[in-house]
Amino acid sequence: MLLEKSPLHAPAGRIAELADQCVQCGLCLPVCPTYALDRNEAESPRGRIAIASALARGLAEPGAGLREHLDHCLGCLNCEKVCPANVQYGELLIETRALLGPASHRPRLLLELVKRPALLRALRRVGGWLGLSLWKNRLARRLPQRSPWRAALLGLPAGSPAAPVRVSDNKNEQPRLALFPGCVASVDDAEAQQAAVTLLQAAGFHVSVLPAFCCGAMDLHGGAAAAAEQAAQQVRRAWAASGASQLLSVTPGCLGTLRRALPGISVLDPVELLAARAGSLHFRPLAQRMALHLPCTQINVARTDAALLQLLRRIPELDVLSLPRPPYCCGAAGSHLLEFPARAAQLRDATLRQAATLEPQQLLSSNIGCRLHLAAGIDQQGLHWPTRHPLTLLARQLEPSH
Repeated sequence: MLLEKSPLHAPAGRIAELADQCVQCGLCLPVCPTYALDRNEAESPRGRIAIASALARGLAEPGAGLREHLDHCLGCLNCEKVCPANVQYGELLIETRALLGPASHRPRLLLELVKRPALLRALRRVGGWLGLSLWKNRLARRLPQRSPWRAALLGLPAGSPAAPVRVSDNKNEQPRLALFPGCVASVDDAEAQQAAVTLLQAAGFHVSVLPAFCCGAMDLHGGAAAAAEQAAQQVRRAWAASGASQLLSVTPGCLGTLRRALPGISVLDPVELLAARAGSLHFRPLAQRMALHLPCTQINVARTDAALLQLLRRIPELDVLSLPRPPYCCGAAGSHLLEFPARAAQLRDATLRQAATLEPQQLLSSNIGCRLHLAAGIDQQGLHWPTRHPLTLLARQLEPSH
């Protein structure tokens, strides 16, 4: 499906302008995970640009068939990285989904639960008391293969969540940082957030913590523009009250949405700051082999993959190996693992096959959605690899300062 540069038949707006940047070269196809899965032009960035252009110009009706190709997109942004015309594909996808509105198959109730960290934490505690981790797989198998609740149960971590991140009083004069906890990450990645605070303070930074709430990423990428803007306004209010000069998130999947909500503000992966002061951090040896999964957002949005490797290689005796690429995406992609669990599982299993070639003792991944998704596959395949955030590992190996 090629994009035709024809005269406008209807108001095109921003979507048509973005689509017209595409030169139809096809360099995006080899790096697109959904094109690799289906070998269908409509499941490629070039095909989706054509669909978006046709919808914006009123040349096509937003039926279920066309809509599905857009909804299948993972938003990994590998296409942007190789595009010679600098097409803003991520922006085009967001604008097109906003034009269409949320999909009918979107698991609204489940997503509302995920976006409410206080409720999610309470339910996780109840699940821990009931021993849910012991029988969740049997319960999940009773649900249909395509059920988002089945995927959610299979991805549920064992045990109760760690306590919310806390910071100790720090009177030094270093630049003030604010950590954004997020929604799911504030519950299931609290240990990594605490690790980030520990490492940053050891490197001489003053860190504060914002309240835990959803940044709006799932709504933004799901076409729920009004809900996404409400979340963005909450981000702006929390940021204004923080008095900080830089905002941090240990979840690369939140960075793009936070930057969109706070244009002109420095929003960073803490790995970037830690790598810049790596000389002040010293680590205990660890003689293990680790497979490092680099989330798409860490490579294409945060762009801290090299900095993370630099930090991990400061741990003496640690053998850390990045997963080969392709595959280019594990399939988690925000709410994609809930909306299209079968497709997400195909991409995840390809990622785990690559990890298995490294024969690791642990698997590291910095995005909570990716890590829960990969852990579910590890559990189902009986691989017995512990999974954790790289910052958690770094904090555990950190030598205390004297």
